[in-house]
Amino acid sequence: MRPSRLDPLFTPVSTLQGIGPKLAQLLSNLLGAPQSQQARIIDLLFHAPTSIIDRRLRPGIKGAPDGATVTLELVINHHRPAPRGSKAPYKVAAHDQTGSIELVFFHARNDYLQRILPEGEQRLVSGKVEWFNERAQMVHPDYIVTLQEAATLPMIEPVYPMTAGLSPKVLQKAMGAALPLLPPLPEWQDSTFHSQQGFPSFHGAIHALHRPQNAQDGALEGKSRARLAYDEFLANQLALALVRNAHRTHHGVSRPGTGRLRQEIRKKLPFQLTDAQEQALQEISDDIAQPNKMLRLLQGDVGAGKTIVALMAMAQVIEDGAQAALMAPTDILARQHYASVKPLCDAAGIRLAVLSGKDTAKTKREITQALEDGEIDLIIGTHALFQSTVNFTNLALVVVDEQHRFGVHQRLALSQKGRGVDVLVMTATPIPRTLVLSYFGDMDVSRLTGKPAGRLPIKTVSISLDRIGEIVERIQSVISKGQKVYWVCPLVEESEKIDLAAAQERFTDLQHALGDVVALVHGKQKADEKEAAMHAFKTGSARVLVATTVIEVGVDVPDATIIVIEHAERFGLAQLHQLRGRVGRGSQASTCVLLYKSPLTETSAARINILRQTNDGFLIAEEDLKLRGEGELLGTRQSGTPGFKLADLEHHSQLMEVARDDARLILTQDPNLASERGQALRYLLYLFARDEAIQLLRAG
Repeated sequence: MRPSRLDPLFTPVSTLQGIGPKLAQLLSNLLGAPQSQQARIIDLLFHAPTSIIDRRLRPGIKGAPDGATVTLELVINHHRPAPRGSKAPYKVAAHDQTGSIELVFFHARNDYLQRILPEGEQRLVSGKVEWFNERAQMVHPDYIVTLQEAATLPMIEPVYPMTAGLSPKVLQKAMGAALPLLPPLPEWQDSTFHSQQGFPSFHGAIHALHRPQNAQDGALEGKSRARLAYDEFLANQLALALVRNAHRTHHGVSRPGTGRLRQEIRKKLPFQLTDAQEQALQEISDDIAQPNKMLRLLQGDVGAGKTIVALMAMAQVIEDGAQAALMAPTDILARQHYASVKPLCDAAGIRLAVLSGKDTAKTKREITQALEDGEIDLIIGTHALFQSTVNFTNLALVVVDEQHRFGVHQRLALSQKGRGVDVLVMTATPIPRTLVLSYFGDMDVSRLTGKPAGRLPIKTVSISLDRIGEIVERIQSVISKGQKVYWVCPLVEESEKIDLAAAQERFTDLQHALGDVVALVHGKQKADEKEAAMHAFKTGSARVLVATTVIEVGVDVPDATIIVIEHAERFGLAQLHQLRGRVGRGSQASTCVLLYKSPLTETSAARINILRQTNDGFLIAEEDLKLRGEGELLGTRQSGTPGFKLADLEHHSQLMEVARDDARLILTQDPNLASERGQALRYLLYLFARDEAIQLLRAG
């Protein structure tokens, strides 16, 4: 139950004075309320300003800098209304002790202006001054008040993100009506940390945000904003930690394994595992041996060797007589995983099968029966593994490849098909540390840095699209020597048809230039057509594969040595890096060609430059975060991951680490949030809409 003290904050904005249905709808649009619901007072209070206007400068007319916002004490001289029917502005002449100024109004109501600017009287006027031919003017002043009303003029005014149809004055008025509804709340921050940081109270920070008294009050790096950012991080981390606790403390099973199968796999490997792989294996193995459920993220750059680490983990539970499942996002990837681990499984005596939506009803029946009878140790498949017809004798470990293609509920559905099922999630998308914490804070993380021995760095070059003819000639020469080439065309969802047409057109052009060694694969093809094109490319009957970004995840053709990415400026950095990782998988030197359309924007040029300079996916991800902000990275806006309202990852990322440690400590000392601080933290979870986590607490 939400504490009743918070009820005023969860009432709709239409309960505020002066907010009718139309304004309530505009505010709901601005504040991102769900379609069927109206925005609430708390949504309004969490709508952070982007900057401030400082009206404290009072230099007199003569000293007013051009383009500056100033406040002037003026005597009104006379009015010059526009001639009837004319589109000329209405002008009001005024002066102070230092000089003269014209106040300019377009589409003005004469009677209104004569009422608020009576000739011969003094007024306090605030707005932007512009100088023309040494004459000062102010177009549409922001504020006009009497000297007696001077206290009502906001000397420091927050500037908010707006929506069409809503004026800043109306939003300010709504904010003014909402602020008194904020009740006094108990302090949930750790008292030592709170005083060390010099943070205000939550109540004080919200007031400073919307009614700033100085430039620091509203600034991103100011104490008030940092306090609120920390609160938001703490609510997020605490909720993730509660989810994690609930997952781990329910019916885990210790499965230390015997080491026998892992030893057999190691004997069969044609290479030695890297130090990073050994460390990740140790971390995962220790987790599986614990009587708690594992929930771990295995992050590895493209080609860092995640699959072999996952196979060793699955071998550990199989040694204990249990079963494992590896789930991939596509049929192509599931079958590729199957082909890559089959020789190792055969050598170790692991009974392996692959199941996908494409199998015949008879094959599916036989495989599901064998799984249920315990005749299969390791199953690889797509989301077909979720189906209610698929049952296991003793499922112990689920490995999910490419996390952001599976929802949390799907991950849980699969882990519920056994007792104490451990979950390992693999992603080839290098995610910056701060984003791992905000999106996967409920998981421990193992990182595979570096690449397996023998992999050569990929050379990256950028070339203007005007020189496409030279690229085609170069491709003709390399395919005549037996090499293979990817050619990637962009696919932007808003214009899918146009882009699909562009891919078809590029395919036709290349076929015309190079002959029938060119194949095409895109997302709108039937599975059979895709499979046939991929098969032709793998076996070598096709030497050039024209593709939309369907090849981004997991396609493995070791003898492909060139990838051409057309319109590279349209892709994000992380995605370009993923695509580049399709080559450089064999022993030959590989090249990535970024074809761009001139002129490049500053961001696109920076992106392409970073890619040319480094092959380090984690460094690239950090740079991508700086260039694009956390919202676009990984398509997080679409995938329902938390977009923070008050915290800014670039300015406040160091607070995320502190919040994670704080959340862990809280739940170690007070797992039910029953202490005085624990009770206060429940308020925090409700305020930041993390109250689902409260339901995970045991009674109390």
